[in-house]
Amino acid sequence: MRILILGTGGMANQHAKHFAAIEGVTLAGGVDVDPARVEAFNAAHGIERGFGSLDAALAWGEFDAIANVTPDSIHHPTTMAALNAGKHVFCEKPLATDYAKAMEMTETAERLGLVNMVNLTYRNVAQLQKAREIVQSGLVGTVKHFEASYLQSWLVSKAWGDWRTESQWLWRLSKKHGSNGVLGDIGVHILDFAAYGAGSDFSRVFCRLETFEKAENNQIGEYQLDANDSFAMTAQLENGALGVIHATRWATGHFNELRLRIYGDKGSVEVQHRHDWSKLFTCLGDDIETGTWTEVQVDPVPTNYMRFAEAVRAGRNLEPSFRHAANIQKVLDLGSITDRDRTEHRV
Repeated sequence: MRILILGTGGMANQHAKHFAAIEGVTLAGGVDVDPARVEAFNAAHGIERGFGSLDAALAWGEFDAIANVTPDSIHHPTTMAALNAGKHVFCEKPLATDYAKAMEMTETAERLGLVNMVNLTYRNVAQLQKAREIVQSGLVGTVKHFEASYLQSWLVSKAWGDWRTESQWLWRLSKKHGSNGVLGDIGVHILDFAAYGAGSDFSRVFCRLETFEKAENNQIGEYQLDANDSFAMTAQLENGALGVIHATRWATGHFNELRLRIYGDKGSVEVQHRHDWSKLFTCLGDDIETGTWTEVQVDPVPTNYMRFAEAVRAGRNLEPSFRHAANIQKVLDLGSITDRDRTEHRV
């Protein structure tokens, strides 16, 4: 597979590193509107060809797929152009900024028979994969309740840089710059984390969003800081389980932490994932009488990058697909609608 890296910002380095490590995969080119940035990116990853636009890269055409690592609002037009040129697409999350655009991308990819996958990063967490396997095996019984959280602290801590002065963070706080806030940015991850681990899609949601004061008039330079930076959601799954999901960028002491607890009538599982480790715990069988939790050791799983390369090689789609990401986007859209209307909605 010859893959083009579209967008050469921070996350693009992860794409380049992971794809380059896969046998049979070649980094065919880099694309960025900033000539200096694409030149530096290509030099860092040993990529020969650089382009200032996707149109220029498509005119050249000597590649099979693109890794779309552009800002959220650019995913739709660039992915549509790539699909219509016959290229397989591995897109960063969220797939699009709204459900209608996500479905247009999905239906186009499926109609053209092209491989379409979304980089929902935390599918790479082996502990989540094992938790899903345990739930689907019936060991926890019927799932009744769940809790899911995604905690970040970059509005408090400078561990990842100073958001007040760096565009890679400021744009995530501004609707005008294509951000749907914490709901759109990391909400997509924790919703997938919860639904995938519990083995069931969403049926009802109600969400509250909050944007806190972060600067004078909530503006820094060209950036109006109006995108939400905390959300709290109640949700019900199609399997009937009721749960709560929340995420924030104000979680002091938590750089990047996801947690999922799934409670069944015969047992429970808990996944903890941080930037530096992941753990899986179970409370099953006789342990439910003593409230004893046991840590489960888990083997690594293939990454999304590996599975996309496998999908292109085999000519068949794998998960997480555009259609799945579009369904998650529908829940995200409803999150904003329920916050506005102050009423629960069916998915």
